[in-house]
Amino acid sequence: MSQDLILAVVVDAPQHSALRGVLSYRSPKAWPPGTLVRVPLGRRAVCGLVWPQPAQEAPDPGVALRPVMSALETLPPLPAAWCELVAFAAGYYQRSLGEVALAALPPELRRLDDRQLALRLRRLERLRPTGGAVPAVPEPTAEQVAALQAWREAGPRPALLFGSTGSGKTEVYLRAVADALAAGRQALVLVPEINLTPQLEQRFAERFPDRLIVSLHSGLTPAQRLRHWLAAHLGRADIVLGTRMAVFTPLPRPGLIVVDEEHDPSYKSQEGARYSARDLAVYRGRLEDCPVLLASATPSLESWHQAERGRYVRLTMPSRIGGAALPAVRLIDLNHVPRSAAHHEALSPPLLDALAQRLARGEQSLVLLNRRGYAPVLHCLACGWKSGCPHCSAWRVFHRADRSLRCHHCGFTERVPRACPDCGNPDIRPVGRGTERLEEQLAQALPAARLARIDADTTRAKGALQARLASVHAGEVDILVGTQMVAKGHDFRRMTLVAVVNPDAALFSSDFRAGERLFALLMQAAGRAGRDAAQAARAEVLVQTWHPTHPLYQALRAHDYEAFAASQLAERAMAGLPPHAHLALLRSEARSQEAAQAWLEAAAGLAGDPEGVTIYPPVPMGVPRVANVERAQMLVESASRPLLQRFLAQWCPRLHELRGEHKGLLRWAVDVDPLAI
Repeated sequence: MSQDLILAVVVDAPQHSALRGVLSYRSPKAWPPGTLVRVPLGRRAVCGLVWPQPAQEAPDPGVALRPVMSALETLPPLPAAWCELVAFAAGYYQRSLGEVALAALPPELRRLDDRQLALRLRRLERLRPTGGAVPAVPEPTAEQVAALQAWREAGPRPALLFGSTGSGKTEVYLRAVADALAAGRQALVLVPEINLTPQLEQRFAERFPDRLIVSLHSGLTPAQRLRHWLAAHLGRADIVLGTRMAVFTPLPRPGLIVVDEEHDPSYKSQEGARYSARDLAVYRGRLEDCPVLLASATPSLESWHQAERGRYVRLTMPSRIGGAALPAVRLIDLNHVPRSAAHHEALSPPLLDALAQRLARGEQSLVLLNRRGYAPVLHCLACGWKSGCPHCSAWRVFHRADRSLRCHHCGFTERVPRACPDCGNPDIRPVGRGTERLEEQLAQALPAARLARIDADTTRAKGALQARLASVHAGEVDILVGTQMVAKGHDFRRMTLVAVVNPDAALFSSDFRAGERLFALLMQAAGRAGRDAAQAARAEVLVQTWHPTHPLYQALRAHDYEAFAASQLAERAMAGLPPHAHLALLRSEARSQEAAQAWLEAAAGLAGDPEGVTIYPPVPMGVPRVANVERAQMLVESASRPLLQRFLAQWCPRLHELRGEHKGLLRWAVDVDPLAI
C-alpha cells in the first residue's frame, strides 16, 4: 500500500447520508480526473468519478483506505470544464457532487466494463449523417440579418433573441450553428420538451445533411442515449439536440449553446438536483468561452431583467416572415353570453360561429384548454360526495374513455362507481371540463368537423404524438383540441383560429409567477394562428373570459410583451420578489403534517437570525398530502444572491443533524430559485 496513490473520487450517495464531497481511495495508478472507476462503498461496488480536487495526503492513523477496483480505460476522461460545471451546480443547488455528476451520465454507462464499452464504441460507426444534397439556404429577412450581426458583435455576453412568433427565430439558430460548425466547433441546442425534438431534428438534418446530429432526452432507450452521449463526448457528433438533461453533455469543441423557448418552466428540474438548465447553460457559456443564445417570443422576466440591465444583449425581431400580420385578439366577455353557454357548455355562440366559419372555408382551428381528462371531479347531487383521492388532498379526474377516476398526483386509479359510494344515488355528474369533454361538446356542436385531441392521455403510445401532428399538417383535421403541448413550437400552416376556453383561473393564483406563465401560454398559442402570410389577414385569437378588462388581456390584445413585462417587473420590485430578490424553499415530507412542520421549525431554529436573510414560518404545500405523505415548505429570502448562497452553504450541511431527532421525517430537500411556491 505504501506505493499506492490516493485518489479523490465522487460517488452517488443518498442525500440522507450527508456524504456531499469526495472520498479517498488508494490506487496503483494515477487515473486522470474525469475517469470513471468502480469502487467499494459499504458492501456495494458502485460507479465513481475521479475528481480534480486533491485527496488528503495520507489517511488518519488507523484508517485503511479501500482500493479502486477498476477503471474505464477505453473512455476518454471527462473534460475539466465539465467537472467545473458539475461542481458549480452541486454547490449552487445544494446537492452532493456525486449525485449531480453521476446523474448527468447515461445510466447504461455506469454498468459497463472496458470490454463492454469497447463493443459500444465500435457500434458508433453505425451513426452517420443523413446524407443528401445541401439545400439552398433561404434569403434572410432584414431583421434576421440585423440580429445575426448584433449577435456576432456581442462578444462574450449571452444574447436574448426576442422575436415574435413566426418571425424566423429558428433560421437565426441555424445560421448561428452554421457559424460554429464552420469554425470546427460543436453546437448544443436545448428545447424544453421531448415533443419539440423530432421536428427540430428534422429541420437541422435538412439544413446540415453532411453533419452528424444526435438527440438526448428521456424518450430514448438506455442504449440509444448512451450511443448519442458517446458520439457527443468523443466529438463525433457536430450538433446535439436535447432537453434539460443535455446541458451536462460533455463536448470537446463547444462552439455554441442555444436555449429555445428559454422562458419554459420545463427547464427547471423538479426532482433530485433541482437545477435550471437555462441558467446552467449561461454559466457553461461563460466557463467555456462559448456563445449562448437564449430565444423566446415571451422571455422569462429574469432574462428580460438581465437584458434591461445590459448583462444580456437583446436581439429584437418584431415582424413575422413575409410581412404577415399578427393575429387579431378578440375577448369574449362571458358576462354577456347566455348563461348555459357560459356556465355549462364552455363554448360561447361567438366561438362556435368563428369555428363554423373556418370549417366552411376549409381552414383549421385550435381550441386550447390546459386541463386533460373529461372532468376534474365527479359530484353527487344528493349528498355532496366528490371523487377525492384517498391518498392525496386532491380530486381524482374523471376519464371517460376508460371510465376511470384517476389521481394525477399519485396515479391511483379506480373504475367509476355505478352509484354514489356514500348514499347510493345513481345520479353522479361530472363537474367542470377537460379536453376529453371539450372534444365531445365540439363533436355535438359541429358534427361535420374532423376532430383530433392532443394531450398526455392521447400521446402515451410511442409515435402517437408524431402521428397526430402529421395528420394536422396533412390537413386531415379541422379542429385540434389540446393542452399546452400544442401551444408552442409547432408550425401549423393552415391554422387561422386559436380559441382559449378557460384561462381565468391563473389570474388570481397565489403563485406570483402564474400571470407570467399565463401570458406566455396565450402569446405562444396565439402564435399558432396565421403563420402562412397568405392567410394571416384572416387569423384570429378568441379568449373566453369573465374579466376582459384585466391588464394581462389588454397587453395580449396589443401583442405588447414589453408593456406586460414592465408592469410585472414594477410590481415585483414593490413586493420584493424575483428577479429583485432571491429565494430558496426548504421542503419536508413526513407521515403527518405536524411532523413535517416541526422539522422545518427546528431547521429555522438552527439557522438563528442570519444577517440579510429572512426565514418565513413553515406552511403546508399547495397540495399538502400526496401518496399518503404530508408535505410542508419554508421560504428563505434575501435581497442578495451571494448572501443567500453563503447562508445555504453553512446551513444545509447542519440540517442532516436534525434527521435523527425527528423520527416522523421521511425526506427533505432544498429548492434554490424555485418556480412554484
